[in-house]
Amino acid sequence: MSTSTHLLRTRRFLPLFVTQLFNAFNDNLYKNAMVLFVVYSIYNSESAEAAFSGLASGIFILPFFLFSALAGQLADMRDKARIIRWIKFCEILIMLVGAGGLVMAWKGIAVDDFAIPLLLAALFAMGVHSTFFGPIKYAILPQHLHRNEVLAGTGWVEAGTYIAILGGTILAGWLEVEEAAVGIVLVAVVGWIISLQIPPAPALGGGDEKLDWHILRASVRLVREAMRNAEVRYAILSISFFWAIGIVQFFPLAKNVIVAGKEVASLFLVVFSIGIAIGSVAVNRLLKGRVSALYSPASVVVMGLFVAAFYLICKLWQADQPDSLLTVREFLAWPMASLLLLALLGIAIFGGMFVVPLYAFLTTRVEPDHTSRAIAANNIVNSGAMVGGSLLVMAISAAGVPVTEQLLFTASLCVVSAWLAKKLIAAEIAAGHEP
Repeated sequence: MSTSTHLLRTRRFLPLFVTQLFNAFNDNLYKNAMVLFVVYSIYNSESAEAAFSGLASGIFILPFFLFSALAGQLADMRDKARIIRWIKFCEILIMLVGAGGLVMAWKGIAVDDFAIPLLLAALFAMGVHSTFFGPIKYAILPQHLHRNEVLAGTGWVEAGTYIAILGGTILAGWLEVEEAAVGIVLVAVVGWIISLQIPPAPALGGGDEKLDWHILRASVRLVREAMRNAEVRYAILSISFFWAIGIVQFFPLAKNVIVAGKEVASLFLVVFSIGIAIGSVAVNRLLKGRVSALYSPASVVVMGLFVAAFYLICKLWQADQPDSLLTVREFLAWPMASLLLLALLGIAIFGGMFVVPLYAFLTTRVEPDHTSRAIAANNIVNSGAMVGGSLLVMAISAAGVPVTEQLLFTASLCVVSAWLAKKLIAAEIAAGHEP
């Protein structure tokens, strides 16, 4: 069954889908509004901007590494819909703190001593919020959808996520910081109200298991158990390398290489989000609802070629850089702007085609009462890869490696991802699941 709109007319999917839209939208509205304000209004150094952008990414990702084991256990052992409602209520409180930090930074009140630490604290809390929401948004799908609808539902969730990222990114680039502060609180309230409509999703194992509060022990056991299944193991490793590939710092690149304003930086993320959404839907149509990594190796190789093309265009751009920050209209009129955006779109489309089927493995190749834990194990490994990538970006930025040259590292990781995807196909065949 190909991705269709009939799921969007059902209560078993629509409230979750919309709740996820608001969740991703608010994450990106807050995160991008914060980073854009700091990069464009506080710092004035390429290395400092890249380091802060890497720090922000690392802080947001760190909770996934620390708390995913607890989140996965909780989601499998308790009613998922009830957990979602508590998570969304906590988002309102977190966004009140983040809004306070944005207003203080805008007013110039204790920017370095208090406002920026407050912003980063709210970002860390949003990371915790997303850590507990992440396993549920995928694990609840097999519980509410038919088996032949799971890939379609996963595709819609991924496409919807990036459409929401698109909206949050656009507004972050165009709203004034004080308007963003109000917006993030309002969106959090609306998201909580919508979450009240998600149907119950009780624990499939009876909900009588005890939570393991020992973070390290629970994390190690969770990852070890997930990795026993070869299909799940290679899906997790492939996804992890994909997100490590995604450590490109668009805002410092837009400002210092393209020499463009924050609206153009937002445009980059808009194009990237559109591409991921296109790739998410396209691969589901190609696979006709089957869960398979059939197209993943080729997709990530083509993605790497587009990254290399993006790098070459950036190098040519640097030979004829503008003297002042370009507006969106000026950027679009600049030579090679269309080629730059096409290369970025290609990266995103084939990235979406690569990664979306891999998430479906995590919900269809494990026992139904362990799906959240499989996704949590994936989040632990993913976050480790992304934190490592963020630290590497900070280190090489501090060492003076230009943002443009960091694209070559991104392209090289595509080769590793293609190899892992080939291993996943072999594991499919070995398990009797014809790709």
